[in-house]
Amino acid sequence: MPLKPSQIRDILNAKREDFTAFNRDVLRDLQAYREALLKAMGLPDATLTELLTKRLDDLGARPIEPLSKAVNGVMPFKQTWQSREQSLAWVRDRLTGITTFAVDGSQVYPGKDLSIPIALVQIGWFENLHLPTGDYEKDIALDVMTPADLKSGHSGEPVDRRVNMRRFEMETQRLVQYMKAHPNVEDCLLFLDGSLVATFAEAFDAESRQFYVECLLNLLRASEEYRVPLVAYIDTTYAQDVSVMLRSLFNLPASPSIHDAQLWNRLMEWGDRTPLFLCQRSGILSQYQDHREAIAFTYLKTTSEGYPARLEMPMWMYEAGLVERVIDWVRGEVIVGNGYPYVIETADQTAVLQADDRQAFYRILQEWAETEELNLRFSRKMVSKVRRR
Repeated sequence: MPLKPSQIRDILNAKREDFTAFNRDVLRDLQAYREALLKAMGLPDATLTELLTKRLDDLGARPIEPLSKAVNGVMPFKQTWQSREQSLAWVRDRLTGITTFAVDGSQVYPGKDLSIPIALVQIGWFENLHLPTGDYEKDIALDVMTPADLKSGHSGEPVDRRVNMRRFEMETQRLVQYMKAHPNVEDCLLFLDGSLVATFAEAFDAESRQFYVECLLNLLRASEEYRVPLVAYIDTTYAQDVSVMLRSLFNLPASPSIHDAQLWNRLMEWGDRTPLFLCQRSGILSQYQDHREAIAFTYLKTTSEGYPARLEMPMWMYEAGLVERVIDWVRGEVIVGNGYPYVIETADQTAVLQADDRQAFYRILQEWAETEELNLRFSRKMVSKVRRR
């Protein structure tokens, strides 16, 4: 039966106070954290450094750029346009001759339609040379995961996670491969769609956590070795690194609902960014070995509405004086993509597996299994679908 809107409204009305109380508590805490942010921004840089030096545990973040450089808490963009044509002219000035590259992935998980576990993983990439000739490259690579790859015989082993891990490995390996092929290129920027800090993996078993850490360490080390700029772009972020720093400095109450992007949102106009911080998050960064303190981050306002995006990058880029130039390149990609980096968006479109791709995969698999005389059984429903299409 369809939903009954009247019942939903009745339940929401009955539980209105729960939502009201939650909202009231969040607003109270948010105001306290925002006041603390402005207080921290108003401290002399030497005083702030001294205060942070005394707090070594669970610091969250440490400023890299002097906060005194910020205006009302942000690094203003100081650029406005009267039309989209003007903004695109600015993009051409910044991005012409700059190569941007991104990778994304997609997958077909194992399902009940097959008698044995099989998965398909595909990555797609987009390289945009930003030349008047319009040169670019799109391509894909894929892998078929067998029961051995999926470790499906292990009791309790999460098969879908193995698929996700293989996809992540392929994505990061492709970025590393690109870096090796283009060393010491100053007019190039690679995008990782996601974070360089694998906090999401902390809920996994030790082997899985180490797997993700190794993938990201390989990426960080390659970027530093080959001197290829890399930006991890997180469009919707709930990171609390600066919030933790403020809590440590000013003894604020812990508030899991407060995240960094909220603190700056009202202070920022399009194109503004925050000062650069060093990520000192507790937890999984302790496994990052020589790159434990090598990930910088800033928040960039990429839309007139909504919270700022989080940008992460290797520390060597700051030390090499590349930050301002690279962030301009990110702004350019966001303008072309109407609020989201065009290069990441196009990589996603290249990589995505549609319903027709899934059916084609099963059809090829069925034909191959019959030729090889393998005992691979499909459900009646799947056989019917494959034959019809």
